[in-house]
Amino acid sequence: MSILYAALSALMYGAADFCGGMAVRKAPLPSVLAASQAIGLVVALGASLAFGFPLAAPSDLLWGALAGVSGAAGIAALYSALASTVVAVASPLAAVTGAVIPVLLGVAAGERPGAAAWVGIVLGACAIVLLTGGPSRSARGEAVRRAAFLGALAGLGFGMFFFAVSRTSHASGLWPLVAARVATVFLVTLFVVVTRRPVRLSAASVPMVVLSGTLDMSANIAFLLASRSGMLSISAAVAALYPGPTVVLAWIVLREKVTPLRVAGLALALAGVALISA
Repeated sequence: MSILYAALSALMYGAADFCGGMAVRKAPLPSVLAASQAIGLVVALGASLAFGFPLAAPSDLLWGALAGVSGAAGIAALYSALASTVVAVASPLAAVTGAVIPVLLGVAAGERPGAAAWVGIVLGACAIVLLTGGPSRSARGEAVRRAAFLGALAGLGFGMFFFAVSRTSHASGLWPLVAARVATVFLVTLFVVVTRRPVRLSAASVPMVVLSGTLDMSANIAFLLASRSGMLSISAAVAALYPGPTVVLAWIVLREKVTPLRVAGLALALAGVALISA
């Protein structure tokens, strides 16, 4: 079941990113982040109350808060990189780093994936590079270095989010995700207040913001279930294939051109998941 949950989380992470990108086209980025994170909090809190999970222990809530802070730092670094540096460098580095860190931490904690799973993990990392890569020959050296730094920082944040979430106990239910989103909402709100940026959403952006926040939290829930029912190293490697669904949605909805490299990336992603599942 862990592979199924992880694959589902990848699909929803990719769809959430696509919806968030569509929303940013119609509303300021800080407004989209603040609103989508608040919606995610409502989803997590509603699910926790609906399923009747007892309030988690303080240690689980702390792991959840750490996950939230790490995820917020990763998002901030990635969006900063996408806005001001070389996307073709920052995006794949963030995705690969976000996958490698929990794999290494999982192995350090005693997990031992099989040979086929290791081949699948390597194929998945290659798929991420192909799915998110692009031309960058005209970029200046300083921009590339900044993109590499911010991309690695974003990946570190995402990887630590995956790891922190996996450290929570089964008895804690979904409350660690509530704690994670409370921490994220607090940080985003603090940023908006300090920078004095008004939170304004256009009517056209609201559906995409709602979808982005709902899908992102649903993906978090799926990954939490994956990490609790299987190895973190395997779950994180599969969940990190989220650029694939984003590329497919951009092709279907926006009619964006899918290059041969991205087609190869999709094929490698499917092969990697198949090997990991084996």
